[in-house]
Amino acid sequence: MHFAPRFGEPPIVDHFQNDVPIVLHLGDASAFTATLPDQCVELIITSPPYNLGKDYERRVSLETYLALQTPIIADLVRVLSPTGSLCWQVGNYVEDGEVFPLDIFYYTHFKRHGLKLRNRIVWHFRHGLHAAKRFSGRYETLLWFIKSDQYTFNLDAVRVAAKYPGKRHYKGRHIGKPSGNPKGKNPSDVWEILLDDWESAFWDIPNVKANHPEKTVHPCQFPVELAERCVLALTNAGQAVFDPYAGVGSALIAAIKHERRAIGCERDATYVEIARQRIAAYHAGTLKLRPLGRPIHEPSGREKVAQPPAEWHELAL
Repeated sequence: MHFAPRFGEPPIVDHFQNDVPIVLHLGDASAFTATLPDQCVELIITSPPYNLGKDYERRVSLETYLALQTPIIADLVRVLSPTGSLCWQVGNYVEDGEVFPLDIFYYTHFKRHGLKLRNRIVWHFRHGLHAAKRFSGRYETLLWFIKSDQYTFNLDAVRVAAKYPGKRHYKGRHIGKPSGNPKGKNPSDVWEILLDDWESAFWDIPNVKANHPEKTVHPCQFPVELAERCVLALTNAGQAVFDPYAGVGSALIAAIKHERRAIGCERDATYVEIARQRIAAYHAGTLKLRPLGRPIHEPSGREKVAQPPAEWHELAL
């Protein structure tokens, strides 16, 4: 099936074809992944269901949940290029108040298939649900696995401006010469993405809540910016990016934006339709996206909402 192009964008097909720029399939992730050829994608980036009992999930025991992921993980490794990367973004599973960090449980599954963990990246966000009996969760993790030691990594595409570019070597044969790289510095695996200094503390990208420009009906939508970092660093133009749990298409838009081939699968028809609409809006130039690297808003402290309410003063008396 082909969906007619709108606004001049390339057509979206619902099954894999070589050299087709956009594939978006409505159906089961495991069944669709089984139709893909061996070693056909350079980057797999996704946020799988968390088993949290969301509208689109069927809550089961943690052991059953992980067992259900085993077959597709094997197939994802099969379709990944020898130079490719897999980025698996997850949060926590909470049962009876106990926290189970899903990245720890997933690690052994990927190691079992010979993948190597290159980085464990922390994605920090400042807003979310407020916990009452534990500290409020404000981060999730992204596991970056590689298939071989010969992997695509475009460091220059994600270098950051040096905080102190004027630093010089103070000893050795390069004494007195600049110590940094004129192209910028290598960001750490724990990032704060700011316009002029990404290296600080965290990948501080706002999560997609009510006032986020990318917000749709999806309850656990990750921002396009998160996927963009991985697309730029871990693929080259023209290579394929695959999201087996595509949701409303954030990873696909990141791929399309940077001239990569986009492949996605999603079992919810509503989300697939929203993804198609967002892709069309991107090609039309009307899709609202948070610009890559925009600084996080910092209140001045003078705003009314930043002032303690009068009721608190009364309680203190």
